[in-house]
Amino acid sequence: MSTPLSGPAAEPLSGGPAHQLVILLHGVGVDGSDLFGLVPYIAPALPDAAFIAPDAPHAYDMAPFGRQWFSLADRSNAALAAGIRATAPLLDAFIDSQLAARGLEDQHLALIGFSQGTMMSLHLGPRRARPAAAIVGFSGAVVAPEALASELACRPRILLIHGDSDEVVNPDCLPAAEAALASFGIPVITEVRPGLGHGIDGPGLTLATAFLRQSFGLDE
Repeated sequence: MSTPLSGPAAEPLSGGPAHQLVILLHGVGVDGSDLFGLVPYIAPALPDAAFIAPDAPHAYDMAPFGRQWFSLADRSNAALAAGIRATAPLLDAFIDSQLAARGLEDQHLALIGFSQGTMMSLHLGPRRARPAAAIVGFSGAVVAPEALASELACRPRILLIHGDSDEVVNPDCLPAAEAALASFGIPVITEVRPGLGHGIDGPGLTLATAFLRQSFGLDE
């Protein structure tokens, strides 16, 4: 039986009940605390949001530390797609439980992913029954997009950000993801960060934060 996901969390800066929920999905070889480091930069712009960054369910199989959402030992498209599909139900149930615990619905949800976390977000987001308010994906990709033809359930707003010097996930994955998602009518905004490798920079984080505020209707 799979162990329920858990990780570092923060309640709203306002001190009141959460009006939004932001779930951060980390990359391979680290754990939830890695991406949770973004929260102090985002939370002031979302004072009524709760944040949680679950640890991926599997031990990283290519190092003696860290976690992974799925294995990268076999990087064929088929193996990656199978790995994502195996983990997706666990993450889906985690999202449901976190929303329910706060009395929120998908319209109050945002997913922020990095690398593998982006791949999980882009797989799961369009397959949930109702769209999240926003998905932000840094340095990621869409795996097996052709499967969306028969599995698409909703069209969340998506922002994809990628460094043009990414040495881990090919920067060409950005336009490929944009084209694939847009072909299904999913609204996608993209940003290429010049000179950035496999990471998140200040301008990208500023753009992501503004996108979240807009998507939650906080700038009206």
